[in-house]
Amino acid sequence: MAPSKDIESFRALLRSSKNIIAVAGAGLSAGSGIPTFRGNGGMWRKYDALSLATPEGFAQSPSLVWQFYHYRRETALAAKPNKAHRALSFFSLPAVRNQIAPNSTFTLITQNVDGLSVRSDQEVAAEHPELIHSQQATSQPAMLEMHGRLFDLLCTDSECQHIEFNTKSPICEALAGTEELIENKVTDPNIELEDLPRCSKCGALGRPGVVWFGEQPHHLNVIDELVANADLCLVVGTSSTVYPAASYAQEVKGHGGKVAVFNLERSKGDSKADYLFLGPCEETLPKALGLSLSADGNISIETSA
Repeated sequence: MAPSKDIESFRALLRSSKNIIAVAGAGLSAGSGIPTFRGNGGMWRKYDALSLATPEGFAQSPSLVWQFYHYRRETALAAKPNKAHRALSFFSLPAVRNQIAPNSTFTLITQNVDGLSVRSDQEVAAEHPELIHSQQATSQPAMLEMHGRLFDLLCTDSECQHIEFNTKSPICEALAGTEELIENKVTDPNIELEDLPRCSKCGALGRPGVVWFGEQPHHLNVIDELVANADLCLVVGTSSTVYPAASYAQEVKGHGGKVAVFNLERSKGDSKADYLFLGPCEETLPKALGLSLSADGNISIETSA
């Protein structure tokens, strides 16, 4: 049976769901101007993932890798959370969610490293303190960044291993302006190691704080428990090709839960979804959740399609 596109039916499912997770990928941030990695115009179609997103690639050419991640940092710093980010931020607040899915829990499991979901949460909290103050303490995390953070700087010295959050632009003077070269698939191979980002604690070479191919994602034990207990999985802006995240919807489906997919175009696993909403997720996700978000930051909740 083909996945349903019926919003009213989906909202009825939401109302009956108790343990909800969202698994988000690059498509969540596409509406904010952050390039995706696969599909038309995806970054891995332009660049070699193995040379830019593996420990081996970094060891071979830290200058090339840092130019690419400087480009990503500058792109993320210039971007703003879109309505899909904000919809998830509002939905994560019990004061809002209990009007949509009474007595439910929710965690966003994001593969994104751009920090836009975190910034969205912070903006919503600042704009609507009344929604935050009404919350009861809970041990369940509202968000898990399983692939790390673009703005973390990790020390490569095995004895130091210092981690710091760094949003400096540029992160070091030698990288200034190289984002324009990356746009044109040109790099400057002559940046010396001593001029690349360094650990502020010991002075060793730093690396981007993201999980590269071949490395273990963060929070796996917590995520596994959330997936095992979930009765509804929202798949938002991901092609479901990178594991282990690609398996989470299937696991929820396997133990009797439901799956709703929000993607710009068809992707792997769509045929097994219970609901499929195609289009920009900054449009489809708020609508499906029944959230009307105005330009001035206000929110209203719809009870029917």
